[in-house]
Amino acid sequence: MQSLGELLSRGLSLPIPGPVIGMLLLLLALRWQTVRLPVASCASYLLSHLSLLFVPVGVGVMTHLGLLAHYGLRMLVVIVLSTWAGLAATALVVRYARSAHDA
Repeated sequence: MQSLGELLSRGLSLPIPGPVIGMLLLLLALRWQTVRLPVASCASYLLSHLSLLFVPVGVGVMTHLGLLAHYGLRMLVVIVLSTWAGLAATALVVRYARSAHDA
């Protein structure tokens, strides 16, 4: 789906990145069981090994403890504010979608 999204994005000169188009195509394709079952199987496998995906991040943090000590508070503020902004945006979209659906 990502390759198809890239092809559409570049072929039609769209301002939307190919991976975003690919994710939208995947979302639409998940309506069919022939797509949903293999994706569920792959997702289940990845989720069972999710902890391994955090190892590179942990190593990166350990090798740059000096930067974390220097910029840690600023990074924490940015992480908290961006998380809050993402949650607020999601809540507003859900509220708008529900009001549009009820109308």
